[in-house]
Formats: sequence, structure tokens, C-alpha cells
Amino acid sequence: MKKRVIVIGATGSIGRQTLDVIRSRPDLFQVVGLSAHSSEGRLLDSGQAFPGAVLALGGAAPHSDRIALHGSDGVEKLIRSVEADIVVNGAAGSGGLRISLAALESGKDLALANKESVVMGWGLLHRSAELSSRKILPVDSEHAALFQLIQRVGAEEIEELTITASGGAFRNLPLEELAKVTPDQAAAHPNWSMGRKITIDSATMANKGLEVIEASRLFDVPGSKVKVLIHPQSIVHALVRTRDGTLYAQLSEPDMRVPIQNALTWPDTLPCPFGRLELAGKSLEFKEVDPVRYPFLELAYKALAMGEGATVALNAADEVAVEAFEKGALGFTDIATIVDRTLDRPWPTRLEDLGSIFDVDSAARDAAQRELAEC
Repeated sequence: MKKRVIVIGATGSIGRQTLDVIRSRPDLFQVVGLSAHSSEGRLLDSGQAFPGAVLALGGAAPHSDRIALHGSDGVEKLIRSVEADIVVNGAAGSGGLRISLAALESGKDLALANKESVVMGWGLLHRSAELSSRKILPVDSEHAALFQLIQRVGAEEIEELTITASGGAFRNLPLEELAKVTPDQAAAHPNWSMGRKITIDSATMANKGLEVIEASRLFDVPGSKVKVLIHPQSIVHALVRTRDGTLYAQLSEPDMRVPIQNALTWPDTLPCPFGRLELAGKSLEFKEVDPVRYPFLELAYKALAMGEGATVALNAADEVAVEAFEKGALGFTDIATIVDRTLDRPWPTRLEDLGSIFDVDSAARDAAQRELAEC
């Protein structure tokens, strides 16, 4: 029997690569739902390739009758009303949390590429998964790698997790030139094909900071046990250190279709036509993260130690600052400054419900905007 799949963010980077995986194994998967935020034309193209899928547009009302659902609650209605086995959440930003909760609450497994879901609402997400007896399967390359390694090595044997970072677009740029870089330069990743915002976050290492928080919560380890290494080749995606000091690593070519397929086929590991790595002729480099070049990473550890409200504020302030950078209203090196100043407030340590989470999110955005006005 084919696994029925809903793809959220079907026109984005994760969504398109998910559909690549599904096309490669039509014997295994059936697309039953597709959504996009505003790219109606691309959504219709995807719908044409998968004619049985229900389509939803999260933004303005569509022009085509082929799109059955739309508006702010259209995507959630798609998830809750369509019978499926798994939802791939490739949505960008804080709105992805509601999508993740809808998937679990409606009795579907969640293939999670939206890291904001964990950074903002891990407590709710975790409780929802336990109540529905459904699985959260990480799709980010680093967390997918950790998931595979932990399953194979055994959680009880592991004392430390390491995720790798490419270093982003400016890993070799002289420090004195960082203040002058443009959004287009920041959005040009040397290794990965990703969305624009996440690529800018890779350049500041905000992305990696959120991934530290995500790893700590997904795998129930303290932040002090989650390490980051710069690895420019993006071939080693994660490592685990066992109690005897040994390191075990997961390696593949930098191709998101590998972790996507592993999430879709879980608990089975099946032959994959993507990302196959041959080591001959390759050199692998690793180095510590420079806190002067990447101040955001320390802010993420700080927020994780402060509690749930601070991680919500961290994410919200980053979204505000990156948007201002994109508009030319903020310099690249000031992104971390805005986030740091926003964090320097008394945020709650626990958030018990969705309303509280989004209250903090809104307050943090207001605070970041005030900091922008003074910057």
C-alpha cells in the first residue's frame, strides 16, 4: 500500500525536492495534498503532475477553481480534512508551528523541515506527538543525520552531539568587509540550494543557532552537549561521540533529497538515487566557529539557557532583522545586534499554550522594531 503524503510548501525548496523523491518512487508514495503560500502558478503546475491531490493556497484567494482551499486557515484545513499518513512541513517561518501541530493532532506523522516549530513550540509539539502516538521525523540534514546515528548507535551510549556548518556565503570574506555585503550576496550559498531567508541565516549562522536549539530539544540533551563545527564541504552532516570518546559520522553529498526520502520511508531505509558519495579524491576540513564572525551562534546558546520565551524571541527578532536587511534598512553585521538587544529582556521560561507563544512572538517583534528604529 502506498504511503499517502501531504506536502506543505510544495513550491519551495523542500517541497520541490520532496516531489523529486516521490517521482523517483511512484510505487511507494501517493501525493494527496499540496500547498503553497502565494505561488499559484507553480502550485497548479505541481497539481497537474499529481492530479489527485487537493490544493491549498495560504495567501490571497486563487484565480483557479482547481485550488480547493485558501486563506490563513486553508492549509490547516487541508491537513485536517485530507486522509494521509505523513505531512512534510516545508513551510518557512513561524507560521509553520500551526501546521506542525495540525499534522500531529490529525493523526499524521510529521516530516519536519520547519525548525521554527521546535524553536517556538517544542513543548506543545512533543505533547501532541505523544497524545496522538505519531512520529516527528527531522528533515534538516543535520538532525536527520543525528536521528539516523542515534538509532544505530543507541541513545544510551552517546555523550555528545555535533552538527556541522558550511560557514555560509562569507566564510572566507575578510571581517572588515562583512558590514558592506548585500542581501543578494548573502543569499548565494556555496553548497546548498535553499530558500532565500534560510540562506541568509546560514551566512549569519542564525540557521545553525536555531539548529542547536532544535537538536537539544529533539534529542533531549542539554545545550552544552551540542557542538558546532565549520565543515566547508558539507559532506559530514553530523557526528555523535560515544562514552568511550569515539566519533561516529553520517556522510553524503549535500542533497536534501536524502533526508527527505529517509523521513518518508521511515522506519525502513531503502535504496536512494540521490546524494551518493564517493570519497576518493575528496578532502574534508573542520574548524571551530569564530565567535567574531558568527556572533549569532552564542546568542542561540544564551536563548536556549534562558528558556522557551527567549527562543521564541530569538527567532522573531531574527525574522525582523533579516527582513530589514533585505530592504536595505539594516547592515549585515547589525542583524545579530538587533537580536542581542531584543533578547536582553525578561522573557518567560515556560510557554504553556499557542496563545502564549504567539504573544511572546508579537512582543519580540515589537521590541526588535524599536531596536531597529534606534539602530
